[in-house]
Amino acid sequence: MYKFCALLLAGVAWAQAPAAAPVFEVATIKPAEAPNMAQISAGKIHIGMKIEAGRVDAGFMSLGDLIRAAYKLKSYQLTGPDWMNSQRFDVLAKMPEGATKEQVPDMLKSLLAERFKLTVHKESKEHSIYALIVGKGGSKLKESPPDAVVAADAPPAAGTMSIRQNGDGRGATISTPGDGTVKTSMGADGNMHLEMSKMDMAKFAETISRFVDRPVIDETGLTGNYQVVLDLSMADMMRVARVAGAAIPAGPMAAGGGAADTASDPGGGGSVFTAVQAMGLKLEPRKETIDTFVVDHLEKTPTDN
Repeated sequence: MYKFCALLLAGVAWAQAPAAAPVFEVATIKPAEAPNMAQISAGKIHIGMKIEAGRVDAGFMSLGDLIRAAYKLKSYQLTGPDWMNSQRFDVLAKMPEGATKEQVPDMLKSLLAERFKLTVHKESKEHSIYALIVGKGGSKLKESPPDAVVAADAPPAAGTMSIRQNGDGRGATISTPGDGTVKTSMGADGNMHLEMSKMDMAKFAETISRFVDRPVIDETGLTGNYQVVLDLSMADMMRVARVAGAAIPAGPMAAGGGAADTASDPGGGGSVFTAVQAMGLKLEPRKETIDTFVVDHLEKTPTDN
């Protein structure tokens, strides 16, 4: 009787034990080379992550990108060494039979822990943020057309990014499956004009977070996809390039033409704030509690494939 009870309890404990975290069957990690002009001119570059036919193909992604994908984080939710956002890697991994796309983040966690010895811990602290809200006059945003219409403009092959340069060489059209197009053009004054055909407000908040001095959190309540236009100053673009790891010096002359290289701010009439107001939106300074992940340990190079 006692033996039976012991076996029964052992069976219950085994049945209730959490399933082992899924891992890739095999994964190859190599340093990524920056796209060259020939690749850009051909309109095909290997950037970003696609999940297709049981494989995960990540191109030209930093360790910061991979960690954020693994833990489903916004850019402002990850703290670690600056170098984790500069060196880029190509990752090609095979998923186990029966695995789903939803399990890929957990597999990335395992891969980063095994190959880069990543360890992190979570913190919840109050931070200064900008809440992206609808202005008093209401939103002026225009909804995006259906995907089929957006995709008609230079549709890329599934899972690839396509770049088509403008005839004058001062801009390009970037197309990504599922994300519409981004049209860029450079003005004579060095400022950048962006036209994004498909943008939800959460992605838009994440995008403009890179141009200001604190995280931007979407609190608009707008749930659709919208056409978004941004005019960015050279100072704004220099700031983003430096945060991404580019070797650009800080200082009043760094942005060219003597422009101060500082983050856009409401009081200074920064270009981002002006652009947001033109959309019928507003960036409102607030204090909110944010969950962040802190990198405790991370190797610069992976263990051998």
